Formats: sequence, structure tokens, C-alpha cells
Amino acid sequence: MSKRRVFDIDFEDTDASEGAPEQTENRRGPMAAAISENAAALSARQVAEAEIRAENDRLAHEYVSLKKNGQIVGLIPLERIRAAKLIRDRAVERDPELDELKASIRAVGLSNPIHVEEVEGGFELIQGFRRLSAFRELHTETGEARYAAIPASLQARGAQLDHLYRRMVDENLVRRDISFAEMAQLAMSYAERSGDNVADCVDRLFASAGRQKRSYIRHFVQLLTVLGRDLKHAEAVPRAMGLSLVKLLEANPRFAGQVRAVLAVQPDRDAALEMTLLRGAVAGGSVKPKATKAPAPRSSARTTIKLNRPEGVARCTASAGKFEVLLDHDFGAVEPRRLEAAARAFLDRLKG
Repeated sequence: MSKRRVFDIDFEDTDASEGAPEQTENRRGPMAAAISENAAALSARQVAEAEIRAENDRLAHEYVSLKKNGQIVGLIPLERIRAAKLIRDRAVERDPELDELKASIRAVGLSNPIHVEEVEGGFELIQGFRRLSAFRELHTETGEARYAAIPASLQARGAQLDHLYRRMVDENLVRRDISFAEMAQLAMSYAERSGDNVADCVDRLFASAGRQKRSYIRHFVQLLTVLGRDLKHAEAVPRAMGLSLVKLLEANPRFAGQVRAVLAVQPDRDAALEMTLLRGAVAGGSVKPKATKAPAPRSSARTTIKLNRPEGVARCTASAGKFEVLLDHDFGAVEPRRLEAAARAFLDRLKG
């Protein structure tokens, strides 16, 4: 058996590093190149996805923050908005200025969105009772789709009750026409919901108001606590009259009953008539002690006269402390100020 000889092969000496990349590249097959390219693309994609996730997280946190502060605005269907969480400061009667607001919305739209809080199954109104009422009336009257949803700033659910009331109070304080009775009603409503002392609630809700103004609001709380159910137009009571009424209520326990009796005579009264009746009650209920004096001797004389009037014959009877007029005329239908003027003229003429 022949033996195979092994020959040594001598290569020329070359630098090991020279041309190495080219040799390596030359030896890479198509599969290796594809795997390398896919790995590089996958790495770049992972980096891009991480950047997108980070950006989404940042935007989500920013959205939550804006929503928490009520800075996200959207269109909300009217039927999804309730107004029961916060007791409003508005009177039950329709706001006479609502027509002006509706005309403005028709002309230029709603410039100031309402403010709502997310609740189970919808949204709860925080600010904008008049604006919401105007949209609802416009939608009922016109049926137009543009009034079926209202612009609203959205607040995430879970805000504290005092924070919501403070927002409503601060908005109302901007209004020049808000009355002390309305501010007192807000404080009473918040106290009822929170269970706190109403005087503390006044200080908490109206912290941005001056000390004197908060004192006036507390006085109107006293007024509404005693006569709130009897006053049909409490929002029309001016500050001075309200303070006078409270002073009389504190000085005379029977004064509240006297006011109720005066108001009950005119159950269908408007705001102007109610103020006239209250002014009369204040004037007749002075808290200054009156000097007692001996009663003047009463005469037993009785005088009767007849007067021919266009309405018929008026029979007038005068006696001690009493003057009666019998005439086929409804004196109760006479406007109170005219009746007061006539009685005053009659009594003034007797002095002459």
C-alpha cells in the first residue's frame, strides 16, 4: 500500500489585519446579512415604540391633569346633564333675564362653557345653571341640533363638595346682581350637605369676600332661617331692609308672626309689592321702647254720614277708634300704595 506524502504549503506572509473586513464580508451569506438587517430594524423599532409609549404616558398624565382642573372642553348632550348635586341659589321662578341670554346665544353662540363633573351615567352641573337653562329652552323651542349639546369644561369625578361649592360661589361673586339672600342660600345649602355649622360655611365659601360682607351674609342666613318659607322674593330684599328685619326678629319674638300675617294678605304678590309690605312691617315694628301714656278718654258718640258716589251710596260710620266705609267696591283690589296714600290723606285732613 503506497503512502501519501504530505507537502508543506508555504503562503506569503501578510498582515493578518489587512483586508480582514473585506474577507469577512465576502464570506457572509445572504441569510446572515438578512438576520443582521432584521436585528438592526427591530432594535430601531423598539426604541421608537419606547419613545411613543413615553409620549403617550406624558400626554395621558397631562390630559388627566387638565381634566382634573376642568380645562378639557367638549360638547355634551343636554339629556346627560343633571343639576341635583349642588343646591342652586336661584329662585324657583323663571329668570326674567333668560330671554336676553337666549338672544345672545342665537346671535353669537355660547362664549363661556358650563362646568360639569363626571358622575355615574352622565355629568353633574357645577357652574352654568342659566346657560344650561337657556340651551334647553332653545332646543325645546327650535328643535335645532345645534342646541341639543352644550359646550362644557369637563372635570374628573371625585372632587370634594366644598371645592365644587367654592367654584360655584366664586363664579357668582363675579355677578353684580347676586343678592345677599342668594349668597345666604348657598351657604345654607352647603351646610345642609356637609353637616357643618352654617356660620363656618359662610366663612369657608366666601373667604374671598370681606369680613363685613360675610357678616351681612350671616344676618341673611338668620332671616331665611326664620322667614325663608314666607318670602317669595327673598333675592329682592336689599341689605338695609334685611338687617332691619333681623334686628326686629331678635328683639321681638312675635315679630315673625306679624310679618307672616302681613305677607299672607297678598299671596300673589310680586317682588315690588313684597318689598312694600316688608317696609311697612319694619316701619311698624320699631324696637325702640315707646313711652307709655294714659289712654285718652273715649267718647261714646257715634256719627253716621252718607255720601253719593259714582259707585253708589257710601255709608260712613265714625266712633271712638274706628271709622268704617261701606260701599259696593272691592277695596282689596286697590293697589296697596294707592290705598296707603288715600288713607294717609284722610288722616292728615282730620288733623286740620
